[in-house]
Amino acid sequence: MNRLVSVIVPCRNERAYIEAFCASLFAQALPPGWQIEAVIADGQSDDGTAEWLAAHADERLRVIDNPGRIVSTGLNQALQIARGEVIVRMDVHSVYAPDYVAECIAALERTGADNVGGAWRAVGQGGMQRAICAVFQSRWISGGARSRLLDYEGEVDTVYLGAWPRASFERFGGFDENLVRNQDDEHNLRIKKGGGRVWQSARIRSSYSPRASLGALWRQYLQYGYWKPFVMRKHGQSASARHWLPAAYLLALLGGLLLLPWSGWPLALLGLAYGVLLLGGCLSLANQGLAVLLRAPLVIPTYHLAYGLGSLLGWADVLRGAPAGRSRFARLTR
Repeated sequence: MNRLVSVIVPCRNERAYIEAFCASLFAQALPPGWQIEAVIADGQSDDGTAEWLAAHADERLRVIDNPGRIVSTGLNQALQIARGEVIVRMDVHSVYAPDYVAECIAALERTGADNVGGAWRAVGQGGMQRAICAVFQSRWISGGARSRLLDYEGEVDTVYLGAWPRASFERFGGFDENLVRNQDDEHNLRIKKGGGRVWQSARIRSSYSPRASLGALWRQYLQYGYWKPFVMRKHGQSASARHWLPAAYLLALLGGLLLLPWSGWPLALLGLAYGVLLLGGCLSLANQGLAVLLRAPLVIPTYHLAYGLGSLLGWADVLRGAPAGRSRFARLTR
């Protein structure tokens, strides 16, 4: 009897990508004895995505409505009707190796982990998107997150996308629908705190298409920063240093500005410190080409300042006891 793997996919307004994504999904080379189904939760798209999906839905491509319009509600609704013994999450904007699903299944069987995934590899076109990719991938600039290490194999705190045995959701629950961003980090944290294991495999290969402009990148990382304190409040657990530093630097800058009538040294030292970081970050990308190098001085601060400002706004709402995040940070930014 064939075994079933369910691929769950949240999407909204992906008409330019959905056809190629579905073609690559059903071209996946599965292990012997396995079959695949896809459950796509469409967030009420208005660009033709919903119509294309409706025209191509069948037993293998199941389409459901996601009125919540955010990733966590879409994932949970897809989980409710997914029939597979293994659940694999995919996103439309990523490109997957032909053996992606097979390697997810193999990693689960090999490690016995509760969630497995691959590294987060960014690939772009054009000078600005390539610069955004290079900064995203850099250990110097991203704080050493293992999810950016393409050759890393072992236990981690979180993985890109993810693949789970169905029992993981029965044990740890689904995704937190109060979180517009960071719902995957929160779910992995719940697994770890519950005694489970999260595993990153270098054999699980995909590439991600990031934002292509500074404005879109700013809005995205403002959201990432904003929702992180809500995860920390829920679990009463501190984030790593790389999550604290952007907000701490902005607070220090504010302190330097307040001290400016009496002394300019604190602000000058802060500016010098960030200048050294910026120079080092740019030099670490020198092998990426001139187009990337020229844009890096704009891209690097966009990542840091957007995340830091978002974190400060998130902490302000958490500390005043807001039960949920602001609606302005609930809108998807792509």
